Amino acid sequence: MKTLALLGAAHIHTPNFVKRLLDRKDVQVKAVWDHDPARASKNAAALHHAAVVSEPSAIWNDPGIDAVVVCSETNRHAELVGASAAAGKHLFVEKPLGFSGTDALAMAKAIRQAGVLFQTGYFMRGNPINQFLRQKLQEGLFGKVTRIRLSNCHAGSLHGYFDSDWSWMVDPAIAGCGAFGDLGTHVLDILLWWCGAPARVTADTAVATGRYGQCDECGEGLLRFADGCIASLAAGWVDVADPVKVLISGTEGHACVISNQLYLTSAKLPGADGATPWTDLPPALPHAFELFLDALNGKKVPLVTPDEAALRSVVMGALYQAAEKQQWVSLAGQKR
Repeated sequence: MKTLALLGAAHIHTPNFVKRLLDRKDVQVKAVWDHDPARASKNAAALHHAAVVSEPSAIWNDPGIDAVVVCSETNRHAELVGASAAAGKHLFVEKPLGFSGTDALAMAKAIRQAGVLFQTGYFMRGNPINQFLRQKLQEGLFGKVTRIRLSNCHAGSLHGYFDSDWSWMVDPAIAGCGAFGDLGTHVLDILLWWCGAPARVTADTAVATGRYGQCDECGEGLLRFADGCIASLAAGWVDVADPVKVLISGTEGHACVISNQLYLTSAKLPGADGATPWTDLPPALPHAFELFLDALNGKKVPLVTPDEAALRSVVMGALYQAAEKQQWVSLAGQKR
């Protein structure tokens, strides 16, 4: 049985991870640290009364702890991740990896050099449709891809998701971003997983309700790839519905995902007439967190690499820079 520690419990996904840890028979949580003692105690109690430690060094110095789950505020990632890697602890780090591209790249280097397992919370890779479309893009089903559009939105601002326990997530000085970065990083991951790094990007963000001051509540990004494909990303906390998640347009095919149904048009694939949902899909993969726990227990499973996670922070940082300056930002020559 592998032994873990919870290193920070601030992220909105922490309760979900706690539940998943409790449901597993092959892991146990020995210790919990958070700079907020009340938050640490609450999560330690939920985790079968794990020990609350006053300093994260107690976790790093404990040879009985195999791995850490970092769910702290984003601006604490660099210190916690760097020290955990140096201590030889395997790492699950909630997304985004970095507060900026600079600290994300430094963390990726530290993780690589330490040779520890790494995973982050990009769970959308496990979706059967996203897996299928990646395969078909690689096979050239769509011919020359001209446009891709991805969307990931919910009604978080409208429903007050961040009014109390998760209020740090609407403070860009702590979170590093607002709604566009928070939800947009998931579809950015899918886009880069499909297409690689873009050549240049631009974006704009907006405050819609003002519920969280000047924190952005929605945004749109535009990304240009070296092969000529133009992609757009939508993300926001002010959407009452978000039925159209994916659109891919190419010279020999088209795909769209509406209400979680894939509609596929291509003469290269028998039956892909676009009229009825395409259901011949691979099985769903376990959640990204479950994949990390599986890998920790010796299973060979697909994980996000630290360099992939860092690139997402680099590109999202460039998108925010573009929004602030109202111009295109080139990714050419940037470290990745």
